[in-house]
This record gives sequence, structure tokens and C-alpha cells, in this order.
Amino acid sequence: MFEALAKRIEALTLDFVNIRSVVGSSEENNMSERVYEVLSSVDYFARHPQQLKYVMAKDDALNRKSVVAVLKGEKKPSAKTLVLIGHTDTVGISDYGTIQEYATRPLELAEKIRELSLPEDAIEDLESGEYYFGRGVFDMKCGTSTLLSIVEQLSKSPQDFEGNLIFAAVCDEEGGSKGMLSVVDELIHLQEKEGFEYLAVIDTDYSAPRYEGDNTRYIYVGTVGKLMPSFYVVGAEAHAGDPFKGVDSNHLSSAIMEEMNFNTAYCDEAEGEVTVPPISLRQQDLKPEYSVQTNRASYLYFNFSTHSSTPEKVMEMMIKGADTAFQKVVDSLNEEYEKYCRSNKFPFAKLPWESRVMSYDQLYAKVKAEKGDELDTLIKAKCDELMQDPDLDERIFALKMVEYLHNLWSDVNPVVIAYYSPPYYPHIYVKDESEREKHLLGALKNALGATQSKYDVAIKKFYPYISDLSYAAAPREANAIESLKNNMPGFGVKYDLPLENMQKLNLPVVNIGPFGKGAHKYTERLEKDYSFNVAPKLVYNTIMELLK
Repeated sequence: MFEALAKRIEALTLDFVNIRSVVGSSEENNMSERVYEVLSSVDYFARHPQQLKYVMAKDDALNRKSVVAVLKGEKKPSAKTLVLIGHTDTVGISDYGTIQEYATRPLELAEKIRELSLPEDAIEDLESGEYYFGRGVFDMKCGTSTLLSIVEQLSKSPQDFEGNLIFAAVCDEEGGSKGMLSVVDELIHLQEKEGFEYLAVIDTDYSAPRYEGDNTRYIYVGTVGKLMPSFYVVGAEAHAGDPFKGVDSNHLSSAIMEEMNFNTAYCDEAEGEVTVPPISLRQQDLKPEYSVQTNRASYLYFNFSTHSSTPEKVMEMMIKGADTAFQKVVDSLNEEYEKYCRSNKFPFAKLPWESRVMSYDQLYAKVKAEKGDELDTLIKAKCDELMQDPDLDERIFALKMVEYLHNLWSDVNPVVIAYYSPPYYPHIYVKDESEREKHLLGALKNALGATQSKYDVAIKKFYPYISDLSYAAAPREANAIESLKNNMPGFGVKYDLPLENMQKLNLPVVNIGPFGKGAHKYTERLEKDYSFNVAPKLVYNTIMELLK
């Protein structure tokens, strides 16, 4: 069976890669339609067409869609159900330069890619013949093909299969996860309709070396989370010829950058596994014109990975870190001003600036105390105004709301406002505490023991790359969700999550993916043997262990 399964996965992978499906384009639907076409040709779904459907991405200008297929085992009645997810979109192909047309044609790309400058390890893998190169072959059309092929295989004899599988081929994973977020609601609908008892979510997104020379193949139980701590920085403007009479917001934002960017003190740790440190994704001043006035306002935001910290805890850390940075600027200004005064034989007096950092929620409380109930009317009107521009980026929307709220405040002294920008990906920490967590961990160990191979395969916590797995659950700790909502301007208006349904699912997750290298690079490549012959066995055996 597994030999035929491997050949089917390989054929489907090449088929799917040939279908260009760059995220944020109408091309994504070409892949969804191909997946639907393949499943429609399966005898089981021909007999049960009502168990195969499209799920439209909500509020999506491109009308993108995901595919959901439900396979019901007929051996005996069972509510036990596994959710299998794989995404159908890819990142863009511009990095392939002059050979873009071959980016999704792996068999031809093997020769054409030699025209590009390749790193030594990519040349070695190309010459070995053990890898397929191409956009999406690794991230993650092989993984999606694996799940689809297993569903095909099991559908041939449902009378020998106990339990249920829901396979979701989702769009927009590389963008805003609109596919998975819409599928979350569909999963709750199916649960209520069919009485399904969900056990876990299995993803087959890619697995890559974690360091130079790493040859371990990883299974990840649980997944990393992501927050976007952001800072609206207000200084005090001054003439560039008399700068000590003001505070340059660029100086403040740079100090925050210096304090947090790549600072491992802000890494999140759980069970000996550590996230990457905060990474800056944007830093910009907000001065609209050129003049010799110092800059009054700036903003910046960071990618912040989590293993166990809630939005409430991260906000506390960010406020503390920004306060440290602000105080360093104040101390530095006084030190340099004293030197300047001494050089010019001017009298020195300590500058009036003081460190001041608060959350968006705290700013709201201060403005509310001044404006009363009128504030909520004003905020709604501003939201409505901004929503008139459908192309306005979600992060700019949040920034403009912070800027607007601050401008309503009577206090014009320097301040840093900490808030959250979209998106939010909850971490899922499988602790071996609940029955479902114990069941998943036990099934994984048994599946690993039953799958013999020449590879070193290890189970680790926390899939390290942001993925749709995050939406299988949502934090339940007190104040976690409230802190997120209260500090993310426009939450529920411009950006929303099905948090209640995510909490209802509350599922442990696992990623058992193919092996390769170069995800999101022009050197993206899939190692054939493990990806077609071993990883599918691990997925199949895990499914069987969970449902038996």
C-alpha cells in the first residue's frame, strides 16, 4: 500500500506545483478547484457528494475558497474525528528572476535553475538528484498531496475504517489565513450537525533543518504563536538648530529598536524550547513633509513569537522594555546637553523630559475620563471613515486609530503608546495534561515506533513557523483575550478572529511534514525519499493510532 501511496503523492505534488497559486491573487482558486476536481473523481465522494464542498473565505474581495471533504468510516458508528489541514497557496515567484516561468515546473526547473547563482548546499542537492526544486513543492503542496492521498486511500474501503476524517485544503495561509479562519466556523458547524468528537488537528506543512548540518526529521506537537507589539511614539518637536528643547521621536523609536530587536532576553521559553527573539518588521516616522523641525511622531512594530506567554504578559513586557528605552534616551539627552552647555559655557539645567509609556487601553481610559461617552461615538465614526478605504492595510488602520485617540487627549507631552497590530496567531502548548493531549502524544510515540526508517526522527514541541495550526484553539487564561482585544485598535471591525469558536475547538495539534530546504527562497526544494516514503507512513500511522 505504501509504495503505491508514495507514487500517488509524488504525482499529485508535481501536478499541484504546476498550478500557480500565489497568495493574494485569483490564482489561488485554480488550486482549490483542482483539489475539488481530484476529490470529486474519488468513488466515495461521487457516492456522497454532500460531504465535499467549498468554504468561501469571508469578506474576501478575491472570492477565494477552501475545500472541505468529510470521510466517514463505516466499520462501526464512531464520533471520533480528526481534522487534517494543508494549504494550497504559495509565496510569490519574483525571486526566480529571469526564469520565473519555470518556477512551478520542477522537471524543467532542474536545468533552468543552473542559470542562477546557487549557494553551495543547493548545488550539492541539485546534483544529487534527491530533491525536487520549485515554488510550492516544499511549502506545502507535497504535504497537501499527502493528506489528500491518504483520504483517497482510506475512502476505498470505508467499511474497514472506524472514525471520521475532515480534510481541509485551505487558501491564504501565506497571507491573512482567511481560509483557515473560515474553516474554523465550518468545523463547529459540522460538529454541531454530525456530533463529531474532535481529537486533534494534523498538519503536514514543511519541516526543515534547524541549524547548519542538521539532518534530523522533526515532528512537532504544538505550535509557536505570534503577536505584533507596536509602538506609537510621540516626542516634542523643536527647531533643528535648538534640538535640546525637544525630544526626537526617531531617537525614541530607535532606542526601542535597540532595546528589543534581536534581544534574546525577550525570547519565550517552555520546556527547554526557546522562540526566536523579537524581530523588527517596520520602523517609520510620520512627518508628512520636509522641514528643519525635528520629528514629532513615529511608529514601529515587531514580530514577537510565543510558546507560553499570553497577550497580557507580552504587553507588560513591552511596556517595561519601552520604558527602559525611553529612560536611556532621557539620560543620554541630559548627558549630551550637559557636555554641550559646558563646551559653550552656557548654564546647564536638567531637561524636563520624563519616561512615560502606557498601553492603548490605558490611553483610552485617560481620554474617556476627559470625553466621557462621546469618545465611543467619535471612535466609531473614525472607524467608519477608515473602513471606506477597502485597501487600507490592517496595520495602518490600527496606527491611525492610535494616532486619532492620542490627538483627542489634552496631554501633549512625550509618550509611547504600546498596542497590538494584526495579525494574531495563538500558540498551542501541548502539555500532556488533558485526555486529548495525552492521547495525541501517545499516538505519536506509537506511530513513530511503528515506522521504521533510516532517518533520525524526533518529536519536539512547537512547530517553529507561523501556520494555520494556531487557529485550532485560543487562550483560556483569565484576561488573555481581553488584553488582546482592548489593545488592538479596530479589533472586530477591520480585523477579526472567530475566538469563541477557536476556544470551542481547543484542540491539540501536530505537524508531520515533508523534509526539504529553502522555503520562501528561489532555492526551495523537497527531499524525495523521506517526503514520499517515510513522512506519509508517519501521518497514516498517527491517524490510525488516534482513531483506534
